[in-house]
Amino acid sequence: MRYFLDISYKGTSFHGWQRQPNAYTVQEALEHAMKTLLQEEVQVTASGRTDTGVHALQQIVHFDTEHSLNQDFTYKLNHILPESIVANHLYEVASDAHSRFDAISRSYEYHIHVAKDPFVNQQSYRVKPKLDLKRLNSAASYLIGKQDFCSFSKVHTAVNHFECDITEARWVQEGNKVVFYVTANRFLRGMVRALVGSMLEVGIGKQDPFWIKEILDAKDRKAAGRAVDPEGLFLTKVVYPVSVIGTQIV
Repeated sequence: MRYFLDISYKGTSFHGWQRQPNAYTVQEALEHAMKTLLQEEVQVTASGRTDTGVHALQQIVHFDTEHSLNQDFTYKLNHILPESIVANHLYEVASDAHSRFDAISRSYEYHIHVAKDPFVNQQSYRVKPKLDLKRLNSAASYLIGKQDFCSFSKVHTAVNHFECDITEARWVQEGNKVVFYVTANRFLRGMVRALVGSMLEVGIGKQDPFWIKEILDAKDRKAAGRAVDPEGLFLTKVVYPVSVIGTQIV
């Protein structure tokens, strides 16, 4: 039987999502806990990979098991999982449902704090210069729509194309924080951090907002600014068609 599992995690102590040799990852921790609980080898597939230090408020994974799971599953799993991972909801889905390929949109947030705050360390990125919110949103407006985002992708990425359709890109002041909200049908490796890094050049006055359009047109990663650090990045929402998500068990 196939299931979708909705999880959250704080990425600080992990070397990203994907299992790898000699590094502790979210996938490894989750698969180990599920093997302990189900007493069988379990392989989980995520809606998308997150890099080292990146967090997820909602990550969706799918897995197959011989067991018919009930509402006790997430309760028991949470007793085994490390404190930095929590299982939220379990869904029974069709045998061909896929957490990555069936997703129709994903949303991210990037958190920036502009004043020293010991309570947001490792979950927000400190920027000392004053940020101009109007300039940031002007820069973000050039990202909306279906475009080639090659300039904002990590190099040597094995993808068929670099086209993404961004439906939301906006900056919001929230107290001492500035948060970037972005939603698209898909994201490239390192894309959000590269977008934020370039827009910050605009926000502090080093570049004009139209520079973002010039970067897009260049189709060259060297044309963009540096990628910001991972600690402020959160995967926040993954959306599927109603026909895919199935029945929520708990």
